[in-house]
Amino acid sequence: MDWFLSTWSGALQIVISAMIILMAVILLIRLNGLRSLSKMSSFDFSVTVAVGSILASTLLSDSVSVTDGVIGVGSLLLTQRLIALARSRIGASLLVDNSPVVLMVGDQMLDDTLKKVRVTHEDVRAKLREANVIELTEVHAVILESTGDISVLHSTGGKSLDPVLLKDVKGGNEALRMLDVAHKVQVDEAG
Repeated sequence: MDWFLSTWSGALQIVISAMIILMAVILLIRLNGLRSLSKMSSFDFSVTVAVGSILASTLLSDSVSVTDGVIGVGSLLLTQRLIALARSRIGASLLVDNSPVVLMVGDQMLDDTLKKVRVTHEDVRAKLREANVIELTEVHAVILESTGDISVLHSTGGKSLDPVLLKDVKGGNEALRMLDVAHKVQVDEAG
């Protein structure tokens, strides 16, 4: 029955610890910047999960002090900042980030790529519906982002896809070639 009940002193310790650690985390995040809890990259997401884990351990463990928790969170956020600097200054992105990848071009799903990244046709179709696609002709490309999110690039008003949007995307150049060929076919059929 001990696992179900708590003592008043134990409950008070958790409440006070929660208040202190929350204030400390807010302060550290304010000092470190908005990226602290983002999921812009897999590394950022990992830091967010680790911060949550440290918070839980600090609040619910008798062996981890509030000071230890604050030091742990501070160390994670400092490491995140240092890696962000390395990514921007020396190009360390390749070491810590996944590369975005093209999953679909126009109405063609890229089966080999889908298999490599373990995304199913059903996953892509669900994202298309979520992006309010009602016809596959509305799609320029579908991208699996470095965060694990799936983005749908719509083809609206006959505009072509700006190549800058596919810069550093695996399969981006091939996708642009495929879209260019498809556009030429449409022009030929219309003319």
